[in-house]
Amino acid sequence: MPTRNTPWPDGTPCWIDYGAPDIPAAKAFYGSLLGWEWTADSPEFGGYVNALKDGHQAAGLGPLMDPGAAPSWTTYFAAADATATCDRIRAAGGTVVVEPMEVGPMGTMVVARDPQGNQFGLWQAGTHTGVEVFNEPGALVWNEAAVDDPAAARDFYAAVFGFTYEEVPGAGGYTTFATGDRPLGGLGGISPGAPKGWATCFAVASTDDTVAAVEAAGGKVAMAPMDTEFGRFAVVSDPWGASFSVMQTPPEG
Repeated sequence: MPTRNTPWPDGTPCWIDYGAPDIPAAKAFYGSLLGWEWTADSPEFGGYVNALKDGHQAAGLGPLMDPGAAPSWTTYFAAADATATCDRIRAAGGTVVVEPMEVGPMGTMVVARDPQGNQFGLWQAGTHTGVEVFNEPGALVWNEAAVDDPAAARDFYAAVFGFTYEEVPGAGGYTTFATGDRPLGGLGGISPGAPKGWATCFAVASTDDTVAAVEAAGGKVAMAPMDTEFGRFAVVSDPWGASFSVMQTPPEG
């Protein structure tokens, strides 16, 4: 089981959370779908809870910060200095929606938008270092952005996080991004059936079984399961309309 309990390098997608219109129902849906358990409710933090996979932090869930907003998953990038990163966001044409906000001893969060309006977050780790389990069923496996202008987005995120890019052959201009040798996620244009903006992908043991479970629980399928060189992939939405994707990765060896 790949795990980590120290702060992630700057620019790494290090945390994901869900703004829920109905917290108990969302906990029941995602807990059943991904095998999650939950930390105790935290009234002092608005009822925000952490999802645990085999005892390790996998994601967060809390009430919608804007009651009028649509429920969605947010991708947070690691930032050792959230204030300095906000300065780079603004200098590159982005917008800081929620200024650096301390969340008790756990860390400092930011919500921002790139120049094309795609929302993302920053997380400056304190006692909460972000995702502790990854790349296995029930955990985060990939983050990617679908944008109107991929070239402009690449320039923006390179200016903010220092990303370098490598085009995936035969993928219509889709690129991976990295701050070192290991790809951290992907960026490309908007595809039919795929959501716009930053998307969260969870590893699952069976894509087809997970898609069936989503439909049985009242969710919908935006992109039916398909085989790719990275694994069997599908895009779905939960019963409240929030999109996410699932990936059954091929066995190693």
